[in-house]
Amino acid sequence: MYDNALQDLVLSGVQWEINESPNAPIAVEKPNQTTTAGAHITTIVPPIAPVQTISIATATAMAARPTDIESLCRMISEFNHPLRKAATNVVLPHIAPNPNGIAILTDMPSSDDDASGNILSGANGDMIDKMLNAIEMGRYSVSLIPMLFWRTPGGRTPNTEEIALARPFVERIIEMIKPKIILTLGTLPAMEFGNVQLAKSHGIPVDTPYGAKIIPIYHPNYMALKPSVKRDVWNVLQNVQNLLKTV
Repeated sequence: MYDNALQDLVLSGVQWEINESPNAPIAVEKPNQTTTAGAHITTIVPPIAPVQTISIATATAMAARPTDIESLCRMISEFNHPLRKAATNVVLPHIAPNPNGIAILTDMPSSDDDASGNILSGANGDMIDKMLNAIEMGRYSVSLIPMLFWRTPGGRTPNTEEIALARPFVERIIEMIKPKIILTLGTLPAMEFGNVQLAKSHGIPVDTPYGAKIIPIYHPNYMALKPSVKRDVWNVLQNVQNLLKTV
């Protein structure tokens, strides 16, 4: 294993993944210090971790290792993403115990999610649950996946690097659960995973490399601010119910 890869793994927090010995401490002679016999004193200086972020290549390699959801979630929990220090909790995906082929991909944890450690909690979760229940679905059958597993400071929009470092884990989750339809909530997931603009593509199925159709819908936050769009989302969910029978 190359030094850079070892450094990435140390930075990422997954120490149990390292199976090679780290670099040996460096012995440095300080000639200005002498013993009473006039001999040099050798001072042992421990290796210093490099000031750098984890590489996307390392995140991708780490996400590929787990062979089941439980191991993958453990890997996510231990991953030292740049947002982890500021977050209260790691917000892991909810995997439906009785999946019906639908997954919901949301943007990032809300303040409620960050406090509880559960995705789509609080008012946003209540709204989604009511809509799913109305079409005879719920969290028992629909998986919920955040694009990021850590809340951004103040709920700001995540930057490109923050999204890119979490993306391999999100894609690995999708690969494992194999949904037929992915509903994206809000602008960011629609653009990042569906490569579409929500305003122009709301409710329109998009083919993806994941073997699933992505259908962008408005985020619960937007529905709360503009209740009139709830009808649009309701119509899409009814179409999803019918589409699920054909995919």
